[in-house]
Amino acid sequence: MSFLHSKFKEKLSETLKAVFPILGIVLLLCFTIAPIPPSILMTFLVGAVLLIAGMLLFNVGVEISMTPIGERTGTIMTKTKSVLIVIFVSFIMGFVITISEPDLQVLAEQVPSVPNLVLIMAVALGVGIFLVLAILRMLLNIPLSYLLVGFYIIIFLLTLFVPGDFLAVAFDSGGVTTGPMTVPFIMAFGVGVSAIRSDSHAEEDSFGLVSMCSVGPILAVMILGMIFKPESGEQASEVIPIIDNTVDLWRLFSVELPTYIEEMAVSILPIVFFFGLFQLIARDINKKALIKIGIGLLYTYIGLVLFMTGVNVGFMPAGNFLGQTIAGLSYAWIIVPIGMIIGYFIVLAEPAVFVLTKQVEEMTSGAISAGSMRLSLSIGVAASVGLAMIRVLTGISILWFLVPGYLIALVITFFVPKIFTAIAFDSGGVASGPMTATFLLPFAMGACGALGGNIITDAFGIVAMVAMTPLITIQVMGLITVIKERSIHNKVVAQPVQAAPAANATFGDMEIIEL
Repeated sequence: MSFLHSKFKEKLSETLKAVFPILGIVLLLCFTIAPIPPSILMTFLVGAVLLIAGMLLFNVGVEISMTPIGERTGTIMTKTKSVLIVIFVSFIMGFVITISEPDLQVLAEQVPSVPNLVLIMAVALGVGIFLVLAILRMLLNIPLSYLLVGFYIIIFLLTLFVPGDFLAVAFDSGGVTTGPMTVPFIMAFGVGVSAIRSDSHAEEDSFGLVSMCSVGPILAVMILGMIFKPESGEQASEVIPIIDNTVDLWRLFSVELPTYIEEMAVSILPIVFFFGLFQLIARDINKKALIKIGIGLLYTYIGLVLFMTGVNVGFMPAGNFLGQTIAGLSYAWIIVPIGMIIGYFIVLAEPAVFVLTKQVEEMTSGAISAGSMRLSLSIGVAASVGLAMIRVLTGISILWFLVPGYLIALVITFFVPKIFTAIAFDSGGVASGPMTATFLLPFAMGACGALGGNIITDAFGIVAMVAMTPLITIQVMGLITVIKERSIHNKVVAQPVQAAPAANATFGDMEIIEL
């Protein structure tokens, strides 16, 4: 009990620090330049309470259940030493978990002219195939940068043949399919797979699975765009709920709650099934540990239900209305700096960001701190939301941002330690989670609607922008680290031998330079 108490205390502090800034920004806007109806404000505040409670339970649950489940599953699977088993199990897990990802259902509704089931199955197929490729890359010790360069060259060549209405949605799909349920499991799964390797690059290769799994959906939706050749469609703006009293407010949340209870049960069931199957085979976890994992799964489930209800019911209307109101001002340009400030803080409220930053800090023994990761992610997302707002104001094609952005990110991969590349491309999928889909996307849609733009081509794509910029900022952090370490190393070498203890150069030489 004392363990859980300390965990809850620690995670509550982290959650409040992540959520309070975005609450403060929204409230400041509401009471100054962007007044909103009291009903929407109350919906937002109730949603914020659910978000805080959900994030708290989710973060505690992931640490005591999802991480050990993923690691054990990956280790047991690879210990079979059967490539066919590795390929089969990896594909099935990627396919099934993607189908159960709730954000994919939302994406399917936004794609014109393609049946929902067709798109969902195609995206799940893409994730399954690329999860297999990611696992094989780890086992065969193939550099991640080579694969990423090759696949993104294919992606940008396909943009020449894909209808314009499909481009933004295709790139968005890479972010929404790596959601809060799949990311913790896939990342822990990678740690488990890498554990069977004893070489010096095993730990750094545990990252990169999320980045590979983000490529599959982009290719899948692009191929569907070429097959179905949809006509341009206009997406309606989000409906703003009208609430007259507290009973209506309660009804709004209580009606939606069963939906997310069912969706999250479907999301977590495949992971529980695979873990149960592997436990029956291995039988290497004692009863006490199984009870602890069971409690963690319950926390994870309840936390996700509360989180998804809060952000979908409470944050969507507020984001949409704020976007409409700010874009309707005579100085609409102010939406760019406001969007950047919101982006800077909102990424810290993404559930999977906690998982990523903590795992990075642990796997690198503190060489890459959680604080520096969060700062780099915040800077990247702030830049991406600012660029997305410029797109909303001007209608510039998303390719004018994505092509040079990915080109810069891919070029940097050849100059930074491999671990920074893997972490950076994982960060893109992690940063573009439910907070982006339920607040930033409605914010862009509301602004686009107020300005009379095309929501499909101008507002959509913000998820893709959020997924792109961390690739640059995290790797730039890696470049800065390399430069600093080389500078320290050169100073040590220049000093007399007796004045340069060997311990001074250990971190730079072993943990960064040689990676």
